[in-house]
Amino acid sequence: MKIKCNFCNGKCIKNGFQSNGNQRYKCCVCQKRQQIDYRYNAYKRDVNQEIVLFTKEGLGIRSTARILKISATTLLKRIVSIAGSIIKPIISKGKTYEVDELCTYIRHKKNYIWLVYALERNTKTVVSFNVGKRTNKTLSRVLETLKLSEAKEIFTDRLKNYRYLIEEKLHSVKRFGTNHIERKNLTLRTHLKRLNRRTICFSKSLVIFTAVLKIYFWT
Repeated sequence: MKIKCNFCNGKCIKNGFQSNGNQRYKCCVCQKRQQIDYRYNAYKRDVNQEIVLFTKEGLGIRSTARILKISATTLLKRIVSIAGSIIKPIISKGKTYEVDELCTYIRHKKNYIWLVYALERNTKTVVSFNVGKRTNKTLSRVLETLKLSEAKEIFTDRLKNYRYLIEEKLHSVKRFGTNHIERKNLTLRTHLKRLNRRTICFSKSLVIFTAVLKIYFWT
């Protein structure tokens, strides 16, 4: 029986047995070891795609773990791993952007955290985001990306910090200038329970919160 590698599609040969008695195979190309069938659901081929799907649909950690029949700890590690493999989208030059902030909290309601992100006006694509306190440092991480892309115009609300961080010739605070990103805020709060205004499904870890946003925005 010929076995193809799950990672590189190369040829596999028998390589002993697992501790549970299952036949183990080794890839002749990438040298990785694997099995034909796994007893634990976390090792199945399509589990990562299902994690991405459920995460984007707003399911919580424990809900996803129950549906996939894997442990919550394994799910958390897998979410971080998936987010780490996501490549930030390439930004075109000379585009128009909208920038806004979204308030939420981590662990408890007194620990406020801000999501700052930039939306490309024509495609409605999120090109950059950052999570932190509502300071110039947090805003700058996003705005620097727009400056490098030679932004044509940047629309924001009337938060005074933007006046010091964006060149006057690029900055615009016109009425209805941030309509698209405000609508995106509503979509985010609807899709992701951890961003709802009145909910018990809040994030307990900044790392997981950032990873979930990366999966939602860029997969």
